[in-house]
Order: sequence, then C-alpha cells, then structure tokens
Amino acid sequence: MREDIAIVQFPGSNTERETFMACRRSGLNPVEFLWNETHEKLTNCAGYIIIGGFSYEDRSRAGVIASLDPIINVIKAESQKGKPVLGICNGAQILIESGLVPGVNNYALCAALTDNKRVINGDVLGTGYYNSWANITCVVDPNQTAFTRHLDTSTFIRVPFAHAEGRFIIPDDLLTTLINNNQTPFRYCDDTGNIINEFPVNPNGSVYNAAAVCNPAGNVMAMMPHPERTPNGDVIFKSMAEYIKEERSNKILPLDYEPHKYSIQQYSSDPDGVEWLVNMIITDNEAISVHNALAHLDIPVTVQRMTHWEIIADNKTSSLQNELIESGELFNSNKEFIADNKPNNNSATFLVRQKEDMLGRQKQQSLTNRFAIDGIREIRHGVLWNITVNSGNFDTAIQQVLDNHILYNPFSQDCYKYG
Repeated sequence: MREDIAIVQFPGSNTERETFMACRRSGLNPVEFLWNETHEKLTNCAGYIIIGGFSYEDRSRAGVIASLDPIINVIKAESQKGKPVLGICNGAQILIESGLVPGVNNYALCAALTDNKRVINGDVLGTGYYNSWANITCVVDPNQTAFTRHLDTSTFIRVPFAHAEGRFIIPDDLLTTLINNNQTPFRYCDDTGNIINEFPVNPNGSVYNAAAVCNPAGNVMAMMPHPERTPNGDVIFKSMAEYIKEERSNKILPLDYEPHKYSIQQYSSDPDGVEWLVNMIITDNEAISVHNALAHLDIPVTVQRMTHWEIIADNKTSSLQNELIESGELFNSNKEFIADNKPNNNSATFLVRQKEDMLGRQKQQSLTNRFAIDGIREIRHGVLWNITVNSGNFDTAIQQVLDNHILYNPFSQDCYKYG
C-alpha cells in the first residue's frame, strides 16, 4: 500500500506536477494539499513535501510569508511524531524561515537562504534567478536521514536547480555543530565528485557548498536543488518511502543552540553619498502582501515600502545624477519615481540591506563598465519599510513586527532605524 504524502502548496507554488510524478515513481501516494484546506487532512498523511515555486511571489523575501501560515504549526507538530518533511527550493526557504530547519529550541530562526552569489575573480557574473544542473553528493551516513537511505557517500547525483535565493548562510559556530551532527547531508560537487567552493561547482555561493540542511533527527530536510525534476532524484523519494515503513522515534529532540542576537542600529548616511528613495507609480503588491500577512497575525499596522539606493561617488553633481537616471539601472521611470520619506507621527521606518550586497556590486560594475560613468566608488541597495501603527500600543506593535522577522532575516540582512 502506498503511503499518502501531502504535497503542500501556497499561492505561487508551481512544481506540483513534477513532485506528483516523482512520488508515484517511488512508491508514495501524493495527495494535493492547498494552504487554505482543513488541517485535519494534513494530520492523516504519513509525510509532507513543501514544493518549489514562488510562494507569495517571494515578496519581502523568499518563503517568509508562507512560513507564518498556521499550517506550518501543524507540520511542526506532525514532524515531532517522526513524520518526514521535505522542503524543495521554495519549500526549503519556508523550512528555514519557520525554524523547522535546522530545528533548534523553540524553532528559533538561526540561518538564512539568501541571494545567489556568482562571482569569479572579483567580477559579479549575475544576481537573482539562475537555473542549470548541479552535482550533489551525500556526505553523511545514509541512515542518518529520511532522505538518504538509497544513497551512499561514494557517488553523486546530477539534478537541476532553479532559484534566486539559494545561498545558505549559517553562523560559523552553528555550521560546525551541524557538520558534526550530520545535519548537512548534501553538498555541491564537480563531475568527479570533488567539492570545490567556487562557481560554477557551487552554483549559488552557499557556505560549505551546502545543498541541503536537515534537523537533528534527520526527518526534516531543506533542499535547494530539484530532485523531483529528474529520475536521478528518485532515490531521495524512495528513501522517504522506506523511512516511513520503518519504526520511528516518537520523541524528536531539538538542537541545543542559542541563536546570535542582533541589534538594530540608527542609520547614518555616507558623507560622500547621495540617497535615492524610489517609490512606485503602480500598486506595490509587495507592501500589500506584507501588510496582509501582519493583519492575519492581528498586528494592527499599515505597511509602505520604497527602494533605497545610496550612491558613493567622487562628486555629487547633478550631471552625475542625470547620467544615473538616464541609464535606467537603478529604477524604471515608467513605473517608479524618486520620492521623499514622509512618515507620520505614529510610524517607524526601517532600512534593510543585505550583509553582502551583491546587487549593489553588480549595479556599480554595470554603471562603470557598461555605461562608462566615472567616479562611482560604491552602490548600496536596500529596502525602506515604513510601518504605521493603526491602534493599540505603538512600541508593542512595532516589536511584534520585528519579532516575526517578516522585514528582515538577521543572518543575511542588516536592519537600521531610519530617519
């Protein structure tokens, strides 16, 4: 008898067909589960696959809005029974943002999946979405996880990948713990099985060439490549089927780890810099999605968003700024415009930037090399979030917004008080 596996989908998920096919090839019975269905249907399943795609169009950042959905709490409870949970690509991002992976105390956020890093000899080859094929090798005892039972450590499999935010960022002390605890089951390798930490072998710049991270018990795994898109990946689903048939522990212990604490500092602009705040002429669906997610959490706020650019240059003349505008690199004048930040008395504004600003580096490189604009020393990219509290205690509401990490992930991004 095939075991029912819930194929969990959120608005924007798009790999259900491939996942259904992989499950059926591997002896599993896939059952469609949409985010707004009754939770009882989930509890009747033997395992879960959170599929890839772009849940909520990756608004704010990939996976974060879906990670706040009530069904994630159901999946957490079912995973505690030993049931397997596989998150593929966007599903992996959801597992990281929800704390299901790497599974520390109270599911605390302690890692990130962030913007790809494709750099050779200091040149940024590109940022954002990237798809190709990669080799991944199993580097743990196959019996350590629910997804590696049909593999061994002497071989690798070739699978496709397709993502924009696939780079694992894990603090050094936690990474050491995960490695020692066999929680990094798959790593990117070359065609001979060698693990080389550079592009293109490591396609997104992940720390430790990590292609997957799991919880301590090995029954929950976040994986960035797409094993469901090739028969090469069937071994992962067959492993899952075999694991389900075996006896499981009913006690899943968390990883004893205290996440790093990060504070929010006051933003101070560079004296040689020019700030641009870019607003949208059309409706900002990203801000609306964040607003709606917070409303579902009963946090009474209104959300506005602008893109923030800081241009560090040898001079700040109007001619330089005109050249930048004409290039179209920093904003699209057909739907965006340079604006002012005008918060009211009941609002707080935060600037969020990537700790490693690959987009800013790419823009500076393009403006200098492609558009031959001289004198630009650095381009810094960020997002400005303006949060207006509509009712209740101001400080409490703002702290609730920050505690949910919907605006930023402190392991991949910095957050500043602005204004």
